[in-house]
Amino acid sequence: MFSVGEYVVHGNDGVCKVEAVEPMSGSGSDRIYYTLVPVYSTGSRLFVPTDSTKVITRAVISKNEVKKLVDEWDDIDVLSVENDKKREEVYKAALRSCDCRQWVKLIKTSYQRNQMRIAKGKKATTSDERYLHMAQENLFGELAIPLEMSRGEAEDYFIGKVESKKKKSKKAKASEK
Repeated sequence: MFSVGEYVVHGNDGVCKVEAVEPMSGSGSDRIYYTLVPVYSTGSRLFVPTDSTKVITRAVISKNEVKKLVDEWDDIDVLSVENDKKREEVYKAALRSCDCRQWVKLIKTSYQRNQMRIAKGKKATTSDERYLHMAQENLFGELAIPLEMSRGEAEDYFIGKVESKKKKSKKAKASEK
């Protein structure tokens, strides 16, 4: 069970702060609810049963897990999409998973697909752009919490770390030759 003040990721609502853990007033039920306040959307509150399994609610990753995610970036593969008709279904499943690695897969898949289309003289698809944006919002919104940064700063930090790691890897390979 999560405690008041903790940050969690809740389904498509993203990062939320646990404001209360208590029975729903006036419900006449013994069921305990979380009152969740989405961090990146103002004016809303979510009332989620603590025993609910309908929507994933999990703790925000730690600073160590952020470091591990940066280290694993190159090893995280793209999403497997059988055909364009299944693409949106696969993308939605990756978003709903509430899993940072699935979000990274979605980001890499959409980005690579857009780059391939642009190289062929085609436009990036609105679907790929939309899902890329949503995955980035989810990922960097979550990373901002343990890094104690804004979402934009977390994105810059993460991308900088990944690029730095790639440069070091290229230098190491070049020195081996």
